[in-house]
Amino acid sequence: MTPTLKRLLRPSLSWLLVFLPVAVWAEHSRPESQVLIFVCACLSIIPLAGLLGLATEHLSARAGEGIGGFLNATFGNLAELIIAVVALRAGHAEVVKASLTGSIIGNVLLVLGAAFFAGGLRHRVQKFNAGGAQAQATTLCVAAFAFIIPAAFHVLGGRVATPVMEHRLSLALALVLLAIYLSGLLFSLRTHRSLFTGSTEEGKVLSHGKDGTHWSVGRSVLVLVGVSAFVGWMSEILVGSVEGAAHTLGMSQLFVGVIVVAIVGNAAEHSTAILMALKNRMDLSVGIGIGSSTQIALFVAPFLVLVSYLIAPQPMDLTFTVAEILAVVVSALLITQAVSNGETNWFEGLQLLGLYGILAVAFYFFPG
Repeated sequence: MTPTLKRLLRPSLSWLLVFLPVAVWAEHSRPESQVLIFVCACLSIIPLAGLLGLATEHLSARAGEGIGGFLNATFGNLAELIIAVVALRAGHAEVVKASLTGSIIGNVLLVLGAAFFAGGLRHRVQKFNAGGAQAQATTLCVAAFAFIIPAAFHVLGGRVATPVMEHRLSLALALVLLAIYLSGLLFSLRTHRSLFTGSTEEGKVLSHGKDGTHWSVGRSVLVLVGVSAFVGWMSEILVGSVEGAAHTLGMSQLFVGVIVVAIVGNAAEHSTAILMALKNRMDLSVGIGIGSSTQIALFVAPFLVLVSYLIAPQPMDLTFTVAEILAVVVSALLITQAVSNGETNWFEGLQLLGLYGILAVAFYFFPG
C-alpha cells in the first residue's frame, strides 16, 4: 500500500464531511425526517469545527505570539458561537443557554476527564504547571458564581425582579465578565506569560502543519471564512430540526443543548486534548480543557447577551435553571481541586467522567 493511500485511509474527522451533502439533501427531499436532518447536521459540524481550529492555529503562528494568543482566544470556540448566534436569531434562547452550560461542563469534565484517563493509562503520573491551571480554574469559578446572581435575583427579587430588570442585570454582568476576560488575556499573554507557556515541542503542535510548515495568511483566512460559512449553513439546518428531533427522540431541548449540541461544537477540542495527553503534554491538554470553558463563560456568553439585542426576537439574559447553575458550579469547584497539585492520573480522569455521566443522566430526566 502506497504512503498516499495510507494517509487517505487513516481514520480522520474529515470523513464526517460526507454528512454535509446528506444533511442538505435530507432537508430538501425529506423535511419530515427531523431526526435524520438533525443527526447529519451534527455530524457535519464536527469536522468543520476541526478545520476552524486548524486554520486559527496556523493564522496565530503567522501573526506572532501576542496577536496569535488573542486569535486563539477569540476563534477557539467559533463553531459554538456560530451555532448560538443562529439559534438566537431563531428565538431559541433557552437552547443557547443550555449549550453554553454544556460547553463549560463538557470541557472540564468530559474533555479533561477523557484526557486524564487516556493519558493515565499510558503514563502512571502526569504533571503540568499547577500555577497556570489554578489561575484558569479560579477564573472559571468567578464566572460560575456570577451565573448564580441572575437566578437568585429571579427567585428572591419579588416585584423588583421584572423581565426588564433581569435583562439589565444580565447586561451589566456581561460587561463585567468581558472585562475579566480581557484582563485574563493581559495576564496570560503579557504579565504572567511564563505560567501558560508549555514546551517548545508543544507550541509546534499547535502552530505547524503535519509537514512542519505554516499555512500562509491568505490560505488561513480563506479557510476560516469558507468553513465559517459552511458552519453557519449547517447550523441553520441543525437549529431548524432541533425541536422536532428532540420531540421524536423523547429528549428535552435542555438535554439537547447541554449534552448533544455542546459535544458537537467541542468535538475537535476533545480529540486534540486526548491526543496531547497520550503524548504526555499535559500543559497543553489542561489548557485546552479549562481554557475553552473560561472562554465560553467569560467571552461567548456575555457576547451573546450583547448581540441578542441586535438579532434576537427577545434579548437573552443570564438567568440559567437551577440544574444548570449547580452543574457549572460543581464542575468548576471539582476541576479547581483536581488541578491544584499539578499532577493527575487515570483515576482522577475516571472521576471527572463519572460526574459528567451523572449530570448527563440528570439532564435527560430533568424536565426541559
